[in-house]
Amino acid sequence: MSLLDKLAPMSERVRAIGDRPVPFDTVIDEANGPCEVVIGGRPTLMCGSNNYFGLSFHPDVIAAAQEAAARFGSATTGSRVASGTLRLHRELEEDLAAAFGMRQGLVFTTGYQANVGLISSLCGPDDVAVIDVESHASIYDGTRLSGARVFAFRHNSADDLARKLAQQPRGRCLVVVEALYSIAGDLAPLPEIAAACREAGAFLAVDEAHSFGAYGAHGLGCAEAQGVLGQVDFLVGTFSKALGGVGGFCVSNHDALKTLHFVARPYVFTASGSAATIAGVRAALRILLADRSLNARLWENVRRLRTGLAQLGYRLGATASPIVPVRIGAADRAIALWQGLLDAGLYVNIVLPPGCRADACQLRTSVTSAHSAAQIDRALAIFEWVGRDLAILSAAACSSS
Repeated sequence: MSLLDKLAPMSERVRAIGDRPVPFDTVIDEANGPCEVVIGGRPTLMCGSNNYFGLSFHPDVIAAAQEAAARFGSATTGSRVASGTLRLHRELEEDLAAAFGMRQGLVFTTGYQANVGLISSLCGPDDVAVIDVESHASIYDGTRLSGARVFAFRHNSADDLARKLAQQPRGRCLVVVEALYSIAGDLAPLPEIAAACREAGAFLAVDEAHSFGAYGAHGLGCAEAQGVLGQVDFLVGTFSKALGGVGGFCVSNHDALKTLHFVARPYVFTASGSAATIAGVRAALRILLADRSLNARLWENVRRLRTGLAQLGYRLGATASPIVPVRIGAADRAIALWQGLLDAGLYVNIVLPPGCRADACQLRTSVTSAHSAAQIDRALAIFEWVGRDLAILSAAACSSS
């Protein structure tokens, strides 16, 4: 078998779809706002973006990005340890640390690199990483790069975590969990997980990528909402969700976080985020922390979409969050529904193996505060039309909605 032969099964799967839209290969021709795009020349309602507060189109964010591009150019053309650290990067790190009440902050070029850089720098071959079995690929990849011994515990099971930690050396173990899991849309029991880490003398890192902005009295995420922010050693987040940008960050009260500037390979060897990106994120952060009405609108829309989909007869994830999983089952049915929705002018995401079990395929809708009530109702109408046409919804469920 050659290097290329292992790609043949995927090529066959793509060819089998024919002329229909191919999952994971959608091209957006134009964006007319956070919720309205053009795909294949057709106006399309966007319900698959992580732009939870629509801040990528906020006029203050755009103005800040434009001004920074004019002052600093289109790119840094250097990594953070070379010529790529601008004053803007340090100011954003200070902003983030202050927002979380932490002493240190570090900004990465992508959210993926934030997890990979943190884990691979903290852990080595003599250390242990314990992660939730449903962790994001960036967490798994960080453990691989670290060379640490890796153990996975049952999803959201603090009891199983405690059993795993009881067998590990104190002070040499890093536990990594997500606050809000992006596939199932469920939340981690952070108080129980933090307690297990304290008991075992393990460090705790929490990825708030999808939860930052949406949870907590100040929008700082699930650790704040669940009252354990002070018990988290390293809190990781991303700019590509609530802040409408590109990049990632880590905040901590451990001064050791500063050392990652010199040793984290994904950080040291990657060009830094552009001035436009960083300035836009700083503006978005100020807006998000100051305007809590954005959060109220987000949750109103979450309730509206979840209620409507449930009334139509769709099976949803159990936890209410900005991620609304629509559980379908077999891959062919999930693909057919995804294609039908897109043909009808609605874009959502799709989850297929190996991202899930073969019988657990789903569509993943995302809600934002920028969606109007009319847009949510339009999405529900399309879900009903297409679901009925494909016999995914029963006639009884449709007629009762």
